[in-house]
Amino acid sequence: MASFFNSVIPKLPSKDLAATKSFYIDKLNFRQVGADYPDYLMLYRDGIELHFFLNPDLEETANDGMCYIRVTQIDKLHAMLTLAGDIPCIGKLEPRPWGQKEFSLVDNNENQITFGEEIR
Repeated sequence: MASFFNSVIPKLPSKDLAATKSFYIDKLNFRQVGADYPDYLMLYRDGIELHFFLNPDLEETANDGMCYIRVTQIDKLHAMLTLAGDIPCIGKLEPRPWGQKEFSLVDNNENQITFGEEIR
């Protein structure tokens, strides 16, 4: 069978693109790619690209936006983000029954970003 797919880019809602840009660049070391669009933001780090669309009516408590990012050195990543202390909602790093070690954080729009690494 032919291979057609080569990447996936999540598109997540943002109530305030400037605040979202600051969260991901300042706290997670992403960088902006593309231009400064008034209603769209594209960010990149380590081969991962995330896109955000402006939704000024977003009710953060009702936001179901989620993204799963596979990583390496998850222990080190979790420790680094936890020690920085500037991400208010970061979860505990735990092994999961499906063979992944995971933790989640919640961004400034209440999007849940889960990081996972295969348990070997």
